[in-house]
Amino acid sequence: MKITKNILVNIDYRLSDENDNHLNPGEEELIYLHGGYGHIFQELEDALEGKEVDDTFKVTLTPAQAFGEYKEELIVQEPLSELPEDIYIGMELDTEDDSRVVYVVTNITGDLALLNANHPLAGRTLTFEGKITELQELSDDEAKELLAHEHHDH
Repeated sequence: MKITKNILVNIDYRLSDENDNHLNPGEEELIYLHGGYGHIFQELEDALEGKEVDDTFKVTLTPAQAFGEYKEELIVQEPLSELPEDIYIGMELDTEDDSRVVYVVTNITGDLALLNANHPLAGRTLTFEGKITELQELSDDEAKELLAHEHHDH
């Protein structure tokens, strides 16, 4: 069986940056529905198309292809008086408008908190390498059901 649309794909993979730092220890398995559903980066999905169980892959993505460039304008300082009382470093805060930006509290100094909306891997070149471990063909109805369940959970 080859990876094509509506194949449920299991991969074991290693994610590393441009300095070969291992970025996903303990999270080496990924299961996704193949077929342009946006579950994985398009370049990675394209590279997996047509592969079979036990095939290996290695795909390197630029920051623009992965989590975007690091943007200084996504770092803001806010007075603690404007933020939740139980604020802590590592806490995620959503914006209250429709932009759906998520800030992570990265530092608290005095009466100010530093918030960063960059993805933790923004600005980094990433390499995914691994092996296909299992493939399962889904019918159109099974794929629709899986996708409906996924959107319902979020």
